[in-house]
Amino acid sequence: MDALTAENVSSGYGRSPIVRNVSISVAAGMVTAIVGPNGAGKSTFAKTLAGILRPTTGKITVNNTDITRVAGYLIPRSGLAYVPQNDNVFRTLTVRENLEIGGYASKKDARVRMNEVLDIFPDLSKAQEKKAGNLSGGQQNMLAMARALMAEPTVILLDEPTAGLSPAYTDVVWRQVESIAKSGTAVLVIEQNVERALTHAQFVNVLVAGANHVHGTVAEIAKLDLASIFLGRDHAPDSSSPSTNR
Repeated sequence: MDALTAENVSSGYGRSPIVRNVSISVAAGMVTAIVGPNGAGKSTFAKTLAGILRPTTGKITVNNTDITRVAGYLIPRSGLAYVPQNDNVFRTLTVRENLEIGGYASKKDARVRMNEVLDIFPDLSKAQEKKAGNLSGGQQNMLAMARALMAEPTVILLDEPTAGLSPAYTDVVWRQVESIAKSGTAVLVIEQNVERALTHAQFVNVLVAGANHVHGTVAEIAKLDLASIFLGRDHAPDSSSPSTNR
C-alpha cells in the first residue's frame, strides 16, 4: 500500500519551477530514496511534500487523503512528518523535552510513546537529560527522527539525514532508518550518497534537473550508469531499463 504519492508535482521559489512534474510513490514499511546530482531539486521537492513550499501543479496524497492545498502546519495531522537537514532540534532543550514536544500530537500517553521511541534509539535513552545542542551531529539527527516519530506518523520524510556525518555515524543513522521502516512506517529519504541509498533502500528515484529521470528497485537502479545520468550523458536508456519519465 502506498502511504505517500505525488503526481506531476511542480514547485520552486519564483516564476521558473525547480521541480517539474515529479511523481513518486512511497510504500508503507519500505525505505524509498531520492538521489540525484547537486541542484537536481531533491530538497525543494521534499519541502513541497511537507507543505513548506506550495506546488504549482500536481497532487500530493497521504493515506489517500489529498494534502496538496493543506496548510503546512496542518500536514502532520495527516500522518506525514518531515525532518529537515539543518536546524532540526531544539538545541537549548534536553533530549526528553524535545521528545515531549514531538509527542503533543500523539494519541497515546506521551510517556508510553516516548518509551516506544527510545527503544528504537537506545543512544538517546542514555542521554535523556542532555541538552540537544551538546549532542554530536549524528545524535542530533537521530533525535530529530525520534521527535518526528513521537507523533506516530505513517510517513516520515528525511532530508539528507547523514550529511556531514562520519562513516561510523552514517551506519548508525541508516540502521535507525531501517528500524523505522520495519515498524511499518513509510520512509522517504533524500540522499546524496548513492552507495548508501542502494545499500539500505528498497526503491530508488533518480532526479535530474528537477525532473524524474528513472525509478525502480535497488537491483534495477544498480545496473545503470548513474555517473553518466548525473552528468546528463544518458540520453537513450535501453528498453530493458527501469521506468523512465523525462
